[in-house]
Amino acid sequence: MQRCPGTDDPDDHRGRWSRLLLPAQRRPLPELADQLDLARGDHAAKRSAFWSMLVLSAVIATAGVLADSTATVIGAMIIAPLSRPIMGIALGTVTADRRLLRHSAGVVTAGLVMVVGIGAIASLAVPAGADLLTNTQVSGRTAPRLADLIAAVATGAAGALGLSRRDVSDVLPGVAIAISLVPPLAVAGVCLGQGDLPLAAGALVLFASNVLSLVLAGTLVFAAYGYARRPHGLGRAYVTITMLMLLLLVPLGANTAANVLVNAWTNRITTAATQWIAPVPGAEIRSVTVNAHIATIDVLAPATLPPVGLLLDALHGHIPPGVRIVITVADGRRIEAGRVP
Repeated sequence: MQRCPGTDDPDDHRGRWSRLLLPAQRRPLPELADQLDLARGDHAAKRSAFWSMLVLSAVIATAGVLADSTATVIGAMIIAPLSRPIMGIALGTVTADRRLLRHSAGVVTAGLVMVVGIGAIASLAVPAGADLLTNTQVSGRTAPRLADLIAAVATGAAGALGLSRRDVSDVLPGVAIAISLVPPLAVAGVCLGQGDLPLAAGALVLFASNVLSLVLAGTLVFAAYGYARRPHGLGRAYVTITMLMLLLLVPLGANTAANVLVNAWTNRITTAATQWIAPVPGAEIRSVTVNAHIATIDVLAPATLPPVGLLLDALHGHIPPGVRIVITVADGRRIEAGRVP
């Protein structure tokens, strides 16, 4: 069998055009498998390192979620090792290695349970009745959109390229930041611990879409780089992965549509609130946020506010009835204006 110039891998199944288009810095299959298979080689050391780093990343991510700290969560994403067994699933699919496929899937499942459990235990520190959606780390990971799926597929392709080629392995830290694996599980655990099942489900959907995106992109890239020993057998795997991703498109599409509506409602509330506050000299609307069926209007007002009934009347017919309007004033007051008629 003709070998690809610059490699010593006899399992190089790339065609002529692939050899012309793809560079020679391709990792041999045994080297790639050794990176992704926790049961290969010094498996005791690999497993010890994996679980130690996963526990630490879960603790850091959960702490970052509870503290609403983006920097802390990013730190957890950088050290999280969960993408390795996920890419192991992709490699096992391409190489028809059922042992690698089953083992990698089992590691991912066990990791999911462990991180969610850590988040659930940590949720005991959250005060009872706390509004989780006021935490940006929670609200940003419980309503995944189609854009998240597209970004995850592109990130998965970048990660697979970084693993397949020796000359671009330095992209892997960026891939770890771009793809969100441990933080959604930490959020799911915190939400489950607080009994908020819809928010937990949203975080798990984000995790599932990211995992499937990584697997799909990984199988495509690994196959293109010639790791497939039975290329004709990949069709069934691609169909299965695609079907699962199509199922995920339902909640992702619904969340995308919901975000469009929320943005429209936010603009309408901002316009109505600006007109409502206009008679007060020096007053201004600092921000408007809409979470679920609650709209919070942050107002800077040096004097008495106009009657809140005027604001509710102005919103009638512009946003759905029943939305609760809450007004927070810069001096610390919190006014429950009521619900839109």
